[in-house]
Amino acid sequence: MDFNLTEEQKILQKTARDFLESECPSSFVREMEADEKGYTSELWSKMAELGWMALIIPEEYEGVGGNLMDLIIMLEEMGRACLPGPFFPTAVCCLGITGVGNKSQMKEFLPRIGTGELVLTLALTEPRNTRYDPFLITTKAEANEENYVINGTKRFVPDAHVADYLICVARTSGEPGSKEGITLFLVDSKSPGIHLTSIKTFAGDKQFEVTFDEVKVPKENILGQLNQGGIHLERILQKAAICKCAEMGGGAQKVLDMATDYAKEREQFGRPIGSFQAVQHHCSNMLMDIEGGRFITYKAAWMLSENIPCAKQVATAKAWVSEAYKRVVGLGHQVLGATGYMIEHDMPLYSRRAKLAEIAFGDANFHREAVALELGL
Repeated sequence: MDFNLTEEQKILQKTARDFLESECPSSFVREMEADEKGYTSELWSKMAELGWMALIIPEEYEGVGGNLMDLIIMLEEMGRACLPGPFFPTAVCCLGITGVGNKSQMKEFLPRIGTGELVLTLALTEPRNTRYDPFLITTKAEANEENYVINGTKRFVPDAHVADYLICVARTSGEPGSKEGITLFLVDSKSPGIHLTSIKTFAGDKQFEVTFDEVKVPKENILGQLNQGGIHLERILQKAAICKCAEMGGGAQKVLDMATDYAKEREQFGRPIGSFQAVQHHCSNMLMDIEGGRFITYKAAWMLSENIPCAKQVATAKAWVSEAYKRVVGLGHQVLGATGYMIEHDMPLYSRRAKLAEIAFGDANFHREAVALELGL
């Protein structure tokens, strides 16, 4: 296990940072928060030309052939820039297709994802869920001749308004709460019976309630095996959680950079505030949270890449990073003082995203319970 970046990964990291600093400044992020679409086709096309959408797609499907660690490095830079748009949900779905899709599905979807032609998103959470539970699925899919007919409602589906396909998690047998009897479906977003309702969030991201009303899906659009989607979903969500940790880590690093820069420049009582012990300790604590989070994120990502069972490591990483990011932005606000609360400043962008990311794919308490289970408690 070597956490040092390869030369190729260092180039990827630098290229991503330079590109995002140029093409995705904070002014653009704020503009996209108010934009109905939430991103621009121009930026999406440029990212596709750089090969970012094809990064984790195997070469045999016209991809770059990168691994999960390459994606982690990319997402750190995207988190640092607060990149808007559907890259993250598309990447999560791409991981699902490469992980459990058959050759026909990979041949149909992966090349088009790689060119930026297709946008995908995961339809998982349901309105009745008072807490995060990926297996508390009540959306039903019933066989009907050559199709399955899906009925149900999904909530907090990211970027559903621009998605070409949704991976819908539905129940084909069993009871809500059971891992058994779940099936994943690749659903064309233009299918009759799909209705979207926008959900306004404080983070300014694009979230939707998606209603499936007698939506017909061909049987060949089952992703993985019938009734075995719970096993597939568990693996997809492990990767998604670690990807979210990487994104949060990048955001936290940017907060630390802003805080230390400010501490060096802002003077009070005739000297830079960074010379005061309280401010120094705030910045030191921020760094310790970030470095600890990066280590456990990289470790879990490496284990996932090597197909090593790592439920405990993934849960540990998501629990720690979810709260570490909040601690970092909290300390960042203290260092910057009133300046950091101005809407024109960049700090609120990261504060709001820290809170949103905390609950994505399970909050810290959910993952603490998962760690306890792995410990036999």
